[in-house]
Amino acid sequence: MAGASDPDPVFTKQQRIAELAKQMPHKGLTSLAHHIDVRWLHEAYLRTRPNGAVGVDGQTIADFNRHIGNNFRTLLEQAKSGTYQAPPVLRAYIPKGTGSETRPIGIPTFADKVLQRAVVMVLEPIYEQEFLDGSYGFRPGRSAHQALQTLWQKTMAMGGGWIVEVDIQKFFDTLDKARLREFLQRRVRDGVLLRLIGKWLNAGVLEEGTLTTPEVGTPQGGVISPLLANIYLHYVLDVWFQEEVQPRLRGRAFLIRYADDFVMGFACEEDARRVLEVLPKRFGKFGLTLHPDKTRLVPFLKPSTQDQDRKSRPGTFDLLGFTHCWGLSRRGFWVIKQRTARSRFSRALTRIAVWCRKNLHQPLAEQCRKLGQKLRGHFAYYGITGNREALQRFHRAVTCTWYKWLARRQRKGYLAWAAFNGILQRHPLPQATVVHSVYRTAASP
Repeated sequence: MAGASDPDPVFTKQQRIAELAKQMPHKGLTSLAHHIDVRWLHEAYLRTRPNGAVGVDGQTIADFNRHIGNNFRTLLEQAKSGTYQAPPVLRAYIPKGTGSETRPIGIPTFADKVLQRAVVMVLEPIYEQEFLDGSYGFRPGRSAHQALQTLWQKTMAMGGGWIVEVDIQKFFDTLDKARLREFLQRRVRDGVLLRLIGKWLNAGVLEEGTLTTPEVGTPQGGVISPLLANIYLHYVLDVWFQEEVQPRLRGRAFLIRYADDFVMGFACEEDARRVLEVLPKRFGKFGLTLHPDKTRLVPFLKPSTQDQDRKSRPGTFDLLGFTHCWGLSRRGFWVIKQRTARSRFSRALTRIAVWCRKNLHQPLAEQCRKLGQKLRGHFAYYGITGNREALQRFHRAVTCTWYKWLARRQRKGYLAWAAFNGILQRHPLPQATVVHSVYRTAASP
């Protein structure tokens, strides 16, 4: 048995793949699938979320664990022999905003998730050598807060500018499969991996007992989907912006992308308008469409001291759940504020209210514990420099929501505030906390 100090064999293999990708830039790698063995699948299993929704076969992680060794060997044999049949994904819908609009996602089977994770673990070391610095979504060692921090630093360094806010309509539903295969083959030419990815792309969607196989798109929600999205937009957007757009610009510019959400910043208005004009043509070439109303040019120049009392202020834009706007610091300087977007604030509060209504029967201590978890989770994401006011408003709103539903437990439907304050003293909710600083120097990933 390997000792505790022995290197992780999976990590060692990933390092070898990364080194090979560095040594052979812009070339297709042909020998990759041999790295996947039973130990590799076991590591993929450990990295798979155990409490996810079950797929079309109804198999839970407990079911998978009953014959875990045989399941690993069967997956490995079928994947490498080409006999693996990718099961269709189960269609589900999740809320997209505060209204009735929903987003479709696909739920793979648990075994399929494990195999997808195993393939992702092979591909990640390759594409981490390819992806550019402006890409942050679903990459090892990178996060949404790093993207927000970099956006803040670059925009502040330019003194504001002109922001192109972009929204891709139904990206996962309209992604061109043929183009994606073409992009994949630029760096991956291993037949086993390409065959597996092709099967997942064509597996189909099961909804209300009806199986459909769309000609375009890939179901959002699969383990491998974020990586495929990054690969697609790497060639469609990132490389194009760096190699073709930036050399033709008059002023400075930057691109910050997290999966299919991105913004572009320009120091020169003319540059911004030219890029905004050509963007629909560029995306249309690859089967993608930009939302005509949500894709826009935002004047975001730093206000002067004389503009403090004027009605005409720079515009605002949203990215990753935050609204970006100019505001005055405590010392009276203009700085960029990143505040909880109104839609995200309302959505989070609505979910809290629904939870309170459904859990009225729970003991007070249990309700407080769960609400505390939800508040800490909210603060962990939205607790960013300059957003304390929105955090405090959310804390007050959650407190009032809890009070409202606790009052429903009373016979008269009324709870005195003095009594509720006594409850809060015995079962206090966590206070608003700023966790992330935009002033921290971004560390190299």
